[in-house]
Amino acid sequence: MVLKLETNLNQTAVVILNYNGRELLRRFLPSVVQLSGSSKIIVADNHSTDGSARLVSDEFPSVELIQIPENLGFCGGYNYALKKVDALYYVLLNSDVEVTEGWLDPMLNLLNSKPAVAAAQPKILSYEDKTEFEYAGAAGGFIDALGYPFCRGRIFNVMEKDTGQYNDNRPVFWATGACLMIRAKTFHELHGFDEDFFAHMEEIDLCWKLGRAGNEIYCVGQSQVYHIGGGTLSKSSPKKTYLNFRNGLSLIFKHLSGRELIWKLPLRILLDWVAGVSFLLSGAWQEALSVIRAHVHFFLGIPKDTRKRKALRLALRSFNATQIYPRSIVIDFFILGRKRFRELKF
Repeated sequence: MVLKLETNLNQTAVVILNYNGRELLRRFLPSVVQLSGSSKIIVADNHSTDGSARLVSDEFPSVELIQIPENLGFCGGYNYALKKVDALYYVLLNSDVEVTEGWLDPMLNLLNSKPAVAAAQPKILSYEDKTEFEYAGAAGGFIDALGYPFCRGRIFNVMEKDTGQYNDNRPVFWATGACLMIRAKTFHELHGFDEDFFAHMEEIDLCWKLGRAGNEIYCVGQSQVYHIGGGTLSKSSPKKTYLNFRNGLSLIFKHLSGRELIWKLPLRILLDWVAGVSFLLSGAWQEALSVIRAHVHFFLGIPKDTRKRKALRLALRSFNATQIYPRSIVIDFFILGRKRFRELKF
């Protein structure tokens, strides 16, 4: 078994997409090099201007460098880079992640033993407080009936302490792009990330495609990493607000069945406007403007999203609802006070 695992490590590529993260690379790349066995370590530089590429070349000679000719965002950057990487498994890893001893082994063992599993993530804990789950992925992601994402260990802005409650291997709806292991063949068969998303929620879109194609996605509780979060955009960035609201609408438009979309899309838009008004009343006017911009650009993009929706319907066999929470996480959290995953009515 050890020999088999080592063979697969040889066919695993850990790919770090970097944009102006020179100091993050200096801080976290050593742990990735040291603790990833014989996996290939690759930094794909998204046209940084801070000397990141030179740092990799000068200080990490064992790390392969792919230089992307312009900043293509998270989606375009990975799509560009992974076309140049020959591997059985890809591990997409943020530059602000500290890995741990043996972090790859449990995920590799799962994908080796379960051919139906196309992607997996470890537990994502906070680098700043290593007893607490981190916002971006926590212990595996889900969406509710209206397409709002949440995680085991993190619902909206409430993070749980890690007490071992999610140390199991469990199917989830989506796995975080902060640390995502995926079969290379499957990634390319599904044409990678939707580059119109640019960044944020693109992994949910990809995982929804994976599920509709009959694959499973897992969180592997015996593997864990530590994530700073907000390395490129902070949680309160108006640009991140814009991308999340715009991409959230595109996500459900692409994937929900027509019967669901008729009533769920208007309700989702209404709730987004409630969030926008809340931003405005709290003085966060830039965030409120981001919601308006997101909705304008979503409506302008409907013709293009319609073509994508039709293509997905032809290529994939179902509107897979596995691991979708059948209720509203907004109502559960803000009205019913259900702040922890164990309190939800799955």
